[in-house]
Amino acid sequence: MTFVPYFVHGENRSSRWLITCDHATNTVPPDLGGTLGLPASDMARHIAFDPGAAGVTRALADALDAPAILTNFSRLVIDPNRGEDDPTLLMRLYDGSVIPGNRAANTAEKERRLNAYYRPYHAALEGLAARHDDTVIVSIHSFTRQLKSRPSRPWHIGILHAYDRRLSDPLIAALDNEPDLVVGRNEPYPGHLPGDAIDRHALHHGRQNTLIEVRNDLIETEATQAAWGARLAPMLAAALEQTTD
Repeated sequence: MTFVPYFVHGENRSSRWLITCDHATNTVPPDLGGTLGLPASDMARHIAFDPGAAGVTRALADALDAPAILTNFSRLVIDPNRGEDDPTLLMRLYDGSVIPGNRAANTAEKERRLNAYYRPYHAALEGLAARHDDTVIVSIHSFTRQLKSRPSRPWHIGILHAYDRRLSDPLIAALDNEPDLVVGRNEPYPGHLPGDAIDRHALHHGRQNTLIEVRNDLIETEATQAAWGARLAPMLAAALEQTTD
């Protein structure tokens, strides 16, 4: 059976919204043996995928009646939210864990993984984005509350953006009005890497966009993932109404 490197949810929906999830699963494809040599405890961590993000992505897409595209391979296999020349594209060490299956990955193996997983995902994403002249991309991620040997992160949600702030600014303003939330702008890390998914599919085409990071302990269950999707949808819709194309 052929391995499928991505899933499309609601493919036939005609909305201008496109919801993406670059780190949806911790799956290691069968041609890599189904494992990278890490214990299950590490593969369940944020180093392998964005826990909870896939559920939020599907819930948000449903609430907006929009299509969504989600990866079906671990970020440790190859990271689709990095440019092809980014040194962190294929990680050998991440947050204190050595990745045995990547230790001997050479240039030829990196190219094989690009062709097998990374490039098909980006081709499909671009195909969906190109269906409308005014596509709006929302990228859903999650972050861990605390990295090893690092301070605890105070934010519940972070909104990441580069120079195109049209959608992010009114979204942050709406979130700031929520009394139970600590909101970060370009937190817990900067909102732009050259060649990342938003750079490639939004910024280079002038498409409105935002990247949403939800703390992963807040979206551990299907119920909390659905709740966050339902909560974010009207805020995003209102934010878009305040922008100009």
